[in-house]
Amino acid sequence: MILDPLRRKYVKLTPEEWVRQNFVQYLINEGKYPPGLLGIEVMFKYNKMNRRVDILVHNRLGEPIMIVECKAPEIKIDDKVFDQIVCYNMEFKVPYIIVTNGIDHFACKIDHDEKKYEFLLVIPLYEDLL
Repeated sequence: MILDPLRRKYVKLTPEEWVRQNFVQYLINEGKYPPGLLGIEVMFKYNKMNRRVDILVHNRLGEPIMIVECKAPEIKIDDKVFDQIVCYNMEFKVPYIIVTNGIDHFACKIDHDEKKYEFLLVIPLYEDLL
């Protein structure tokens, strides 16, 4: 078990949870993301089924601006993983998505109006999202 400081409870330390906890700390400490604007395992409905977003980042108005999908280190980040986060983003329509397995990280900026996306070379700082 590990204490999740954002959810304020102990959770089972699975490989995916290890990635999630480390990535949250990276966002807070390196990216200067405000902890109070990060949601962990946020529930939503997709095709009438309950789903969870690993990390949901909000702007200062409380609007979602980024989704992070975390996978265990042994999971290869492939099209199937990207399909999952893209489906989740149909609900949230955020301009940024990130997929990580703790080893490989992929960040994309999405232009919903143009129906285009671009891979980013770095994970954006919080101030760069706004």
